[in-house]
Amino acid sequence: MSMPALTRTGVVGGGIMGSGIAEVCAKAGLDIVLVELDEPAAAAARARVRRSLERAVDRGKLDAAAAVDAIDRIGFTADFDRLADREIVIEAVREDRATKLEIFRRLARVVADADAILASNTSSIPIVELGAAAGERADHVLGLHFFNPVPVLPLVEVVPSLLTADGVVARARAFVVEQLGKDPIAAPDRAGFTVNALLIPYLLSAIRMFEQGLAAAEDIDEGMIKGCAHPMGPLALADMIGLDTVLGVAETLYAEHREPLFAPPPLLQRLVAARLLGRKSGRGIYSYA
Repeated sequence: MSMPALTRTGVVGGGIMGSGIAEVCAKAGLDIVLVELDEPAAAAARARVRRSLERAVDRGKLDAAAAVDAIDRIGFTADFDRLADREIVIEAVREDRATKLEIFRRLARVVADADAILASNTSSIPIVELGAAAGERADHVLGLHFFNPVPVLPLVEVVPSLLTADGVVARARAFVVEQLGKDPIAAPDRAGFTVNALLIPYLLSAIRMFEQGLAAAEDIDEGMIKGCAHPMGPLALADMIGLDTVLGVAETLYAEHREPLFAPPPLLQRLVAARLLGRKSGRGIYSYA
């Protein structure tokens, strides 16, 4: 039996992931409020969504009128209180534990509906910690981990914590499948969940190989594309994800497991310290100038 639709959706954070989640929700016909840190950031998020929709129109993936309807369904704001009437809120800010914990404390105070789902798009931070930050609403907190680019990739990891109610998991899964048209998998509440626990060591291994001079970046990537049928090489993928995100997830994995394969290579740390973050900064392992 289908679950009742969740029509009023909130997104916190308008970066690459947050804007992508808002776009997918808007194209599904939902009413969206996207909250950013300030008005310039909210304007930047609107421009990001508009560019993505325009690219979809140019590629014949979306009708021009549908693109206009989608952008009109999203309210871009710096006013956190506009999340008060939301039925589901998805947090998608940068991968910083303290920032995310504070957002869940605020969501627990601001979102009025006691049945509202409070979800995080975190790549690695334990959902149980975010639930604990929400206090008495911990049973309505879970992870909904989307993948970049959100409008293209179908997967969503559904991550309950020890505190999440079964009914909340069922409602969230129905939202992902029936309303967003995405494909969910159940993932454990452990650092990296399922996908990143496998992916991050692979990316780190490729960075180490390049750092140690064992192979050129282009040869590493071409080897995995043409030898293993991967759609993208690991170094180009790390740049696309964002080297700061790769580093943040690696640090969380290493802190939890203390296994060498999760330890960030020095080159990755240096690139992030220099703010050479990959595609979004114009330079990372590769240059995108």
